[in-house]
Amino acid sequence: MVPVLQLIARDVPALVFPAGTDLLQVLWCPLIHSEHDQHSPVPVLRWRSAADLADRPLLDEVPRPYEFDDEYVPRPCGIHPTETVEYPNWDMPAELSERVGKWSEEMEESCGISYYDAFTTRQSKIGGYPGWTQPPNWPHCACGSRMEHLLTISASESCGRWLPVEERTRPGCGWEISDNPELQHDSHDMDMGDCGGIYVFVCRTCPTWPTVHRYDS
Repeated sequence: MVPVLQLIARDVPALVFPAGTDLLQVLWCPLIHSEHDQHSPVPVLRWRSAADLADRPLLDEVPRPYEFDDEYVPRPCGIHPTETVEYPNWDMPAELSERVGKWSEEMEESCGISYYDAFTTRQSKIGGYPGWTQPPNWPHCACGSRMEHLLTISASESCGRWLPVEERTRPGCGWEISDNPELQHDSHDMDMGDCGGIYVFVCRTCPTWPTVHRYDS
């Protein structure tokens, strides 16, 4: 297993943690698993208490897994959570989706930014909407409830409105990355397909908070 994401409650106040926990750790085996019909790594979530770990020794570096696929081993990096409001890209009624599509085309022609650049977030995130690149595939829990989107580990950080200004080739462009070689790598440096990623869903109706994932590429 390799560590993929660690979040502390104070850094993400909008994220609801189970009682008695304030630390979320996401890990996965960096190999493709086909038994879940997703052909991807299988995320494992650990909700923990930071106080319980305070006296434990820290590793100087993350151990390298014995067997792995390069595109699923993240490069060590930090995150800077930013709270925002986003809107869905696929999860809309057909009539509204058609109207948004036409408006997006007009918006892109007039100012170079589409609806999907300005109002959706394709990068890694907590909450919000999955950034579906394929038709939506919302999971349902064994209890019958539709599960909610908990987090996304995105295949690419270098697109959309959250691409840092200094990494863009021109103002307003969220797709064209600067040719500066120091800015060519995504933060985590994982490919995971094209522009999708791994979406983790949770059911908070059940006391154990079961999770499942969807792989979108």
